[in-house]
Amino acid sequence: MRIWYNPAVEKTALTPMMEQYFRVKKENPDALLFFRLGDFYEMFYEDAKVGSQVLEITLTSRQKVPMCGVPYHSVQSYLSKLLRKGFKVAICEQVEDPKSAKGVVKREIIKVLTPGTAVEVDLEAAKESVSIAAVLMTPEGWGLALIDLSTGEMRAAEGPADDLKTAADELFRAGPREIVVPEGEEDAAAPLFRGDLSQVLKSPVEVWMFDPARARHALLDHFQVVTLAGFGLEDKPLAVSAAGALLSYIKKVRKDSLAVIGRLSSLQSGGRLLLDASTIRNLELIRNLRDGRVENSLLGVIDFTVTPMGGRALRARLLQPLLDRPAIVARLDAVEGLLDDSIVRQELRDALKGILDLERLTGKISLGAAHPRDLVSLKHSLQPLPILRRILEPLAPALLMDIKNRWDEASDVVELIGRAILDEPAFLLTEGGIIKDGFDRDLDELRAVSRSGKSFIALLEKRERERTGIGSLKVRYNRVFGYYIEVTKPNLPQVPADYIRKQTMLSSERFLTPELKEYEEKILNAEERIGQIEEKLFADVRNRVAVETRRLQAIAAAVAEIDVLAGLAELAARRNYRRPDIDEGEAIRIRDGRHPVIETATGEPFIPNDVDLDRTADQILIITGPNMGGKSTFLRQTALIVILAQMGSFVPAGEASIGLVDRVFTRIGAMDFLSLGQSTFMVEMLETANILNNATPRSLILLDEIGRGTSTFDGLSIAWAVAEFLHENERVRAKTLFATHYHELTELPLTLPRIKNRHVAVQERGGEVVFLRKIVDGPSDQSYGIHVAQLAGLPRDVIGRAREILFNLEKQELDDAGRPRLAYSKGKKPDRDQMWLFGDDRRDSALSEIKDLLESCEIASLTPLEALNLLARLIEKARQ
Repeated sequence: MRIWYNPAVEKTALTPMMEQYFRVKKENPDALLFFRLGDFYEMFYEDAKVGSQVLEITLTSRQKVPMCGVPYHSVQSYLSKLLRKGFKVAICEQVEDPKSAKGVVKREIIKVLTPGTAVEVDLEAAKESVSIAAVLMTPEGWGLALIDLSTGEMRAAEGPADDLKTAADELFRAGPREIVVPEGEEDAAAPLFRGDLSQVLKSPVEVWMFDPARARHALLDHFQVVTLAGFGLEDKPLAVSAAGALLSYIKKVRKDSLAVIGRLSSLQSGGRLLLDASTIRNLELIRNLRDGRVENSLLGVIDFTVTPMGGRALRARLLQPLLDRPAIVARLDAVEGLLDDSIVRQELRDALKGILDLERLTGKISLGAAHPRDLVSLKHSLQPLPILRRILEPLAPALLMDIKNRWDEASDVVELIGRAILDEPAFLLTEGGIIKDGFDRDLDELRAVSRSGKSFIALLEKRERERTGIGSLKVRYNRVFGYYIEVTKPNLPQVPADYIRKQTMLSSERFLTPELKEYEEKILNAEERIGQIEEKLFADVRNRVAVETRRLQAIAAAVAEIDVLAGLAELAARRNYRRPDIDEGEAIRIRDGRHPVIETATGEPFIPNDVDLDRTADQILIITGPNMGGKSTFLRQTALIVILAQMGSFVPAGEASIGLVDRVFTRIGAMDFLSLGQSTFMVEMLETANILNNATPRSLILLDEIGRGTSTFDGLSIAWAVAEFLHENERVRAKTLFATHYHELTELPLTLPRIKNRHVAVQERGGEVVFLRKIVDGPSDQSYGIHVAQLAGLPRDVIGRAREILFNLEKQELDDAGRPRLAYSKGKKPDRDQMWLFGDDRRDSALSEIKDLLESCEIASLTPLEALNLLARLIEKARQ
C-alpha cells in the first residue's frame, strides 16, 4: 500500500523542517509517517488526509499544507487502530536534544510498525496469536515461513508447485496479519490468499532478499550455527529463502535486536492429525460460520484458560491434534490428575490469574520496545511461580512431573527488577520517576541535591543573617530568576562585599553569592541529569532482562501448558466430559456422544447418539432423515469428539474409544466463489476430489449432501459413485459418515457389505411430525421434505402433486429381483432373471410392443373378453 510520496511537491519552496520531513518520508513511502514535533506526532499531506479519516481526528492546514496530529503520550491507541486497519506506521523521533541543536532538530525513523511485527501495540484480543508470514512462489514449488514475535517461534516449509493447497492450509491455520512477498510477484502468490487471507496486508520487498545464498547466511548468522540440518531445513532451499527473507524484513522494519526469535523448525505434518482449511471452517473449530467470531465455535466453548499464552496454546493444540498415542495419553493423565483434585485445580487457576502475558512482555523487552511498567508487569507475573510450584508438588502425572523438573522461577530477574524499578513508575522514559533509591550512587546524590532545596535555603538564610546582621534577609527562588538573596533598601549598607547585585526592585535589591550561584547551577542541572541517568539505567536493566529471553520464553511455555491442562480439567468438570480411550486400532466407538457447541448454545436437553465405525463391518454409514433432524450435527459431533480426544482433552460422551485418525476431511455446505470463477458445485467437487485423492485408511470422512449443486440425476450418480469408490478402493477405504437426502443411496447396502444405513428417528402424531434427533438403524422411509414444504406454506395443490410425483419416482427404484437399478454396471453382466438397465435389446423390443398395443386399443369399444385377452398379452410381453 503506497500512502503518498510526490517528488514534485518536494521541489517547491520548503522550510528546513519540511525538507527534513520529505527526506524521511522518502525512506518509507508505503507507511504513514508519524513525525515528532514537541509533544505531538504530526502527519502531513496525503498521510494527514488518510490519518484524519481513519483515526477520526480533525484535519487542519498551515500554509495550505494538510496536517493532523496525535499526542505522543497517548499514541498507543491511535497506532492500534491504524494497524488493525492494515496500515504501516513509521515512527520518526527527535534524536538530539532541542536545547543543543543548531538549526532543525535531527530526526530519524527509529522503527516501522506493521500489523505482523508490532508487539508493543495491542492489535487483537489477548488470546489471539499475531504472526507474520513470507511466501515465495517459483516454477519448481513454493516456500513458506512464519514467525510469531511474541513467542519467538519461526517455522518454515516448502512444497511442489502442484500442491498449493498445503501452503494455503498452513497459512489459514496460522492466520498471519501480514504476508511478505517478492516485489512484482504478488500475482503469483494470489491463489494462496483467498477467503480471510485476501484482506491481509501484503508487503512486497526487494527480490534479492529471497536470494537462497543470502537467506541462508542470514539464518546461519542469526542462530549462530554452521548448518541448518539441526532445524530440518538443510535440504529445503525454498523454505530457507522464505525464512531468511522474513528475518531480514523484520530487521529492516524494526531496527531492533531480534534475540526474541530463538526457535526455528520445519513445518512437518508428521506427528499430528491434519486439518485442512475447509475442515477447520466447516467444523467451526476456531470461528463460527455465522459472524466469524470465536464465540460459539469449538474453541470458544472449550476455552477455560485464564492466561493469554494459555489461550494461544489451546488454539494451537486444537488445530494440531496429536498422532502419537503415548503423548496423547500423557496429556489425558495430566488432565485426569487435575480433574480428580478439585482443590488443587482451583488453587492452580487462582494463582495463574495473577500472571499476565509473559510471551508478549518478553517479546517487547527483547525488541527494546518495553516501557518501565512492562518490566513491573513482568516482575508481578513471575512472582506467583513459587506458589505454582508448591501447588503442583503433590501431583504425580508424568507430564506435570516433567514440568516440575524443568521449573524455573527466574528469581534473579524478579530481584533485579524489584531492586531497580519503582513499583509504580512513570510511563514515559523522559519523565523520570523510574529507578528506585539505592540502585545507583550517582542518581542518589543528584536526587539528594534536588530534594535538599528547602533545607539548603533555610540553612543558608540563617547563616547569612548571622554573618551580615540583617534580620530581614531572605533567600528565595523563582522560575524566572532562580535563587537569590533579597535585602531591603534600608539594610543595603550592611551588604558584604562578596554579594553580587542581580536585580533592583522598588523596595529591595536581589543578590547572588559565589556559593549560591554554584548551588543554583547544580540544582538546576540535577533534574535534567536525573532524567538522563534514569533513562540510561532503565535501558541497562531492560537489556539485562533481555539476555534472559530464552529462559523467560521457556517459563511462559510451561505456564501456558499448565493453564491448558487445568483449563481442560475445568471443562471436563463443568460439562461432564469423559476420558476417551486412545488405541492404535481402526475403530471409532462412541456412546452417548454430544455436540460440544450445540449442547451449550441451546436451552433444550441435547439428545446424545452412538457411533460405531470401523473398516471391517461398518465402514460407511449412510445417514438419512429430514431437514433439521440432526444429520449434520451427528456428523460434526463425531469429528469434534475425535479431534478433542487426539488433542488430549476429555470428550462430551458417555464413553469413547478412538482409533488414531490421521486426517479429518469434511464436505459440508459450500459458498459461491463467483469472483474466482468457482460456483457452489465447483467448490463441492474440488473438496470431494481432495478427499478422494488424499484420504488414507486411517482418515475420517464427513460427507453431507454430495451432489446437491447440480441436477438430481447428475448429483445422485456422483454421490453413488463416491460411496462405491470409498468402499471398493483399498488405498482409501476410510471410515465415512455420509448424510444424504438421496433416498436411493439407502440401497447401497444391498450390494456393498461394509455400508450400513442409519436414519434420524421421526414420530408422526395425529398428522404432525416430531423430529426425535436420535440416530437409529436402517434407512429412513422418507425424507419429509414435502412435510417441511407444507409447513413453509406451499399451496395445497403443489403439495398434493409433489406427493404423486414422489410416489411415481420411488416405486421404480428396484428391479423385479429386488436389486437397486443404480447398482447396475456396464462392466458386469446382470443375472438371468434381472432386467438390465442399460443396453438390453429384448427389454427395449418388449416395451415397444407393449406401447404399440396400448396405443392401438379403443378401451370404450372393448368387450370384457377382449379386455381380458389384451391384458394377458400385455402380461406376456412384460414377462419377456
